[in-house]
Parts: sequence; structure tokens; C-alpha cells
Amino acid sequence: MANDSHKNDTQSSSFRDKILRDLEEIKNQTDSEKELKSLDSSLFPTDDVVEALSTSETVLPHRVNIKLPLVMDEDSHSLVTRFPSEEDAVEATSHILSDFPSDTDNLAFQESEAVEPRNILSESAEVELDRPKLEASSDELEDLTATVALPRNSVREVIREIESSPISRAELEDTIIPTVPRKQVESRTMQTRRRHHQRKKQDGLAKRIVKVVVVTVLLLLLLTGVTGYFYLKSSLEPVNAQATEITQIEIPEGSSTKEIAKILEENRLIKNATVFTYYSKLKSFNNFQSGFYNLSQSMTVEELAKALQESGTPTAQEPIAGKVLVVEGYTIKQIAQAVTDNVHTSDKEDKTPFTAEAFLETVQNEAFINRMVATYPKLLSNLPAANSGVKYRLEGYLFPATYEYSTKTTIEELVEQMVAAMDSRLQPYYDQLAAKGLDVNQLLTVASLVEKEGSTDEDRRNIAGVFFNRLNAGMPLQSNIAILYAMDKLGEKTTLKEDATIDTNIDSPYNIYVNAGLMPGPVDSPSLSAIEASFAPNKTNYYFFVADVTTGSVYFAETGEEHNQNVEKYINSKLNN
Repeated sequence: MANDSHKNDTQSSSFRDKILRDLEEIKNQTDSEKELKSLDSSLFPTDDVVEALSTSETVLPHRVNIKLPLVMDEDSHSLVTRFPSEEDAVEATSHILSDFPSDTDNLAFQESEAVEPRNILSESAEVELDRPKLEASSDELEDLTATVALPRNSVREVIREIESSPISRAELEDTIIPTVPRKQVESRTMQTRRRHHQRKKQDGLAKRIVKVVVVTVLLLLLLTGVTGYFYLKSSLEPVNAQATEITQIEIPEGSSTKEIAKILEENRLIKNATVFTYYSKLKSFNNFQSGFYNLSQSMTVEELAKALQESGTPTAQEPIAGKVLVVEGYTIKQIAQAVTDNVHTSDKEDKTPFTAEAFLETVQNEAFINRMVATYPKLLSNLPAANSGVKYRLEGYLFPATYEYSTKTTIEELVEQMVAAMDSRLQPYYDQLAAKGLDVNQLLTVASLVEKEGSTDEDRRNIAGVFFNRLNAGMPLQSNIAILYAMDKLGEKTTLKEDATIDTNIDSPYNIYVNAGLMPGPVDSPSLSAIEASFAPNKTNYYFFVADVTTGSVYFAETGEEHNQNVEKYINSKLNN
């Protein structure tokens, strides 16, 4: 019994100490806003509390929290409060509350309502648990506490209520501080944390979903772009780069770009008609011509578009079997070799069905020449006579260009294409030549010298001016080009020494060092640039020029003395080195 009494005294003392500490905190608390945040705003407005606590009068807050120890009930497996004896509790509470000022009764709160004496604790008591310790061991449960919240009232009224309405420990345990089962002790903090964790988890999941969707969309866009790029690139390339067969198509007059693209796609010359249409618009290919065309699957979209801008033939032509290239300044002997090479393919060993011998025989065939004269009278009416000393009557009359041939093209047809091309280029000059005192043969003869002597348009016009100045003055032209042609060396690479030591006494109608005036005829096939320079030369006072065959530079002079200085400076000085 003594032990029980001692135990109760100990519990009472511990209880009183806890109550004293809690009430002392309330009494000395100066941060009213922090306390008010934990109060029930429906019973005690925050502004009133701040105003009340800021005065000198002391009142109890809406609820007074009293911490009571918690223990684990072994039978119910739940937490219960451990109360001291009711006498000690009342005495301790009365003693503590008596320290508050007595004039607090004068402080009125509009929100306060009369509280029945015996219901002060039973109706307003709340239990708050210190959640982190709920999982503690049985030995640690001694330190757990439950907090009893008392209703707001004046200090002395609380004292009177407690003194006039003593309650038993059993009532206090049954009505004020009920036992708390383990499943119901989860605090608001835990619930809030769980809700926050769930929201955070949901937000994280949503972010991951958004990220996956964005990455997927970007990858799809990238894949689409890359695929589209390679598809367009492929659509612009040849259908078959190795194809050698020719496809003949007809473009009807008035056909739109879209209709032409459809024709090309149907004949498998392009991969996609839409790509061809948009590409043509992008490159401004809007002048496609009607007619018949011989095209190949080895042609790119751009090559096809350019080919279709040239005039098609009014009737169907044989498909192209190959091409022959005649270079500017070529002699007939050089052209004879050129017609044997098919330049339609990249294979340098690819040959045409023509031979050099057949070509030379054709250009010297009088029957063929007469037929050409009859067909192209303006071009060939002044053709050199066979007994004029010319090597080849058609020398200089074969226009340098690229010529197509089919499997049925003959060597005569090929030569006629070259004659026809020269006739076409000279059409603008025919009516004006007589006014200049020239004929076609004289024009082409001068142009053949200009072609080899100068490399730029300006040099060519000045050189042509020198030739006409000398012709008008009755001076020999003195061009090494004609001498080289007479020696069958024109077109071959010549060194500076060979050019300077050329035999100017050679017996030949092409020796224009000895013979005044022009040669019997041209010495090569001049370009259109050389023809234009000869037709409209620069008017200068130059009578001399010297060309450095190693650099291509041309130096002009008005007098023989100045010319000799140029020869010494630019030719002889280099020979001595």
C-alpha cells in the first residue's frame, strides 16, 4: 500500500511538473500569432487573440494543452493516458491556475459561450499525440504524452469550475482522455505527408509521361525529316545510272509541267512526278518545249529538265547511241580522230562506229561537197577551190560542238550536222559581210588565226584589229599559226624555242610571212568568240603583237622598234636562260 502511495505521489509530482511547464509556456508566450495558428478559428478569431495577448491582462487561450503521459494497454493493445490521482490533479491545477491575474475575468470575448460546469472538460477536451513515437517500444512508451486541450475561459473561472466540479479519475479517463487504438493514432502530419507523397508521385509520373511523349514526337519528327531528305535526294537522282537504252517520248504542245512530269513518270524516266513538278518550280524551269525527245534513265531530274527546255524534234528521231565532241580550234585531222570517241559515257575506251579514215574520205569527197554547197549556199558559196592550194576545202567550216548520233547515223550525216551548225551560227552575219568588204571564207580564215593567237575576248579583238590593219596596209600577216598548219604541226604542243625558231621560209600557200594577204582558207574550226572578234575587231593603231606561247600573254606595239623590244624582252630573253 505504501508502495502504491509512493508510486502515486511520484506520478502526481511528475504530472504537476508537466502541467507547470505547459502553463508556464502559455503564460510567457509572446508570439501570439504562432499560438493562434493552432487554435480552432471557428471558436476564437485570430485577431481577437492577438489583441488579447498583447494587453497586460492574461487569459487562457481557446484551449489549454496539458500533456499527459501515455502507456500501452496490454489487453487492448492501444495507447492510454496515465493519470495521477484526482486529488493531486485538482490540487496541482488549482495551484497553477492561481498564478494568473484575477482581473482576467473582465476580458470579454464575443465568441465565448457559457460552459456548463461539468461539461468543460468532457465536451472540449482533445487528445493530440506525438506521432513519431507511436512505434516506440514498451519501455519508451513511458515518455509518450497525450495533450488535453481545455476550453478558453478566464483563469479564475477555470479554477472555480475545477474546484466546484471534481471528477473522478475514471470519469477523466472515460470522458476526457479515451484510450486511443493504434489504427486511429495516425496524425494529420502523416496524412498530409502521404497526400504530398502521392501528389509528388503523380506529378513525377505525369512529368515522365510528358517527357516520353515529347521525346517520341521529336524522334518521329527527326525520323520523318531524315527519311524525307533521303527520299527527295533519291528522287532527284537517275532511275538507273547504268542505263544505256534510250527512251523516246513526245511532249504535246501546251502541256503543263504537271502533265510533263506524269509523262516522264509513266515512261520510268523519273521516280516521282510530284518531286519533278516542285523541283521545276523551285528552279524556275517553266519554258519546256513540245516535240519528240530521246531521253535516258541515266539522266538526273535536272538533266531531264534542261533537255526538255530545248526544242524537241517535230518528228520522232532515232534514239541517241552516242556523242562526238569537236573542240574549238580543232583541225580536220584532229576532228577525224575525235569522231571515233564516244563522249556519251564516262568510259574513255568507248568508241563510235565511225573511223578517222572514213571521215577524211568524206570531207574530201567532191560529190559530197557539192551536195553541201547546194544545201548551204550562203555558207559555202565562197568555198576555196580544189586547186587553190588548200589541204581540205571544208577546213574551218565544221562548227566546234557536241554532236549526237544514233545506230543509223552515217558518217556523211555526221559531217553534215557540223556544216549545218556553222551555217546556223553565221546566219546573223551573212547580210552584213558585204558591207565590210568580206566574204564568209575571209571571215573564217581570219577567225581561224585569231582562235589560236589569243585566249581572251579582248586579246582576240585586238589581234583581229592588227590583222586587218596589216591587210589594209598591204603588209604580210606574219602569223606562226599558218606556218605550223603548213607543217602539219598545228594542234601539237609547241615550246617557246620551237615557236621562235619556226621556218618562215617554207614553201606553202599558208606561208603568210612571204605571201601577202590571207591564206587560201581557214586553218582550223574557229569558235563563235573568234568569229565575233573577227567580224567586229577593235580599232587600234597596233600593227604588231607577240604572243608568249608558254603563258598565253599577248603584247602589242604600234612600231617595229617597239615590237622588237617586246620580242627581246618576252621571247629572246627567256630563250637564253
